[in-house]
Amino acid sequence: AMVAAAWGGAEGSDIIALVVDAKGGIGGKVTTIVESLVGRTEPIWLILNKVDLADKTKLLIHAEKLNALLPFAETFFISAGTGDGLAHFKTQLAKAMPEGPWHYPEDQVSDSTERALASEVTREQLYLQLHAELPYASTIETEQYIERQDGSLEIHQQILVERPTQRAIVLGKGGVRIKEIGARSRIELASITGKPVHLYLHVKVKPGWDEDREVYRDMGLDWVD
Repeated sequence: AMVAAAWGGAEGSDIIALVVDAKGGIGGKVTTIVESLVGRTEPIWLILNKVDLADKTKLLIHAEKLNALLPFAETFFISAGTGDGLAHFKTQLAKAMPEGPWHYPEDQVSDSTERALASEVTREQLYLQLHAELPYASTIETEQYIERQDGSLEIHQQILVERPTQRAIVLGKGGVRIKEIGARSRIELASITGKPVHLYLHVKVKPGWDEDREVYRDMGLDWVD
């Protein structure tokens, strides 16, 4: 369902950007995705990520191999971790976007609901602190988002993982890691909302969470069968 949602989101886009893990090389899954993009009318860009960790002698080979399957409109070499190449990529992306009217007030920082934004903040901290230990096997579900009478926010969230071993990773020894995730998320949420935040995190093992419609709703994604 998540893959279907990603393909559905590409419909009507101004640019399709394919991000490939340069460190992982070009395997069958990557070539299958590239071949699926052949024939689309949107401009398609190739972004090779993790160039700081990849074998430098193979970067151009990867790019040439993928461009042989599909002539990409642009090819970028970046590292989301170190920031290498990101400034150039963002500049080119901004230039390529068509001008249009403002769809939201200039001072509105997001079109997400407050619950979805809260989930996104904690999800970001989860990935920043766990790095490669738990890359795609977890998500955040905001169960309660309450405005207290004193003006502060009370937020209850579940961190969903697929296996008990992953739960142990998120918790950390003596709960140190989950406390740090909560502390950093709380600070950012308070900064975004301008209100004191009481954040309560719970780690739950839920096999198959990525096929749960309610999780998709909380992530702001459409369910696609």
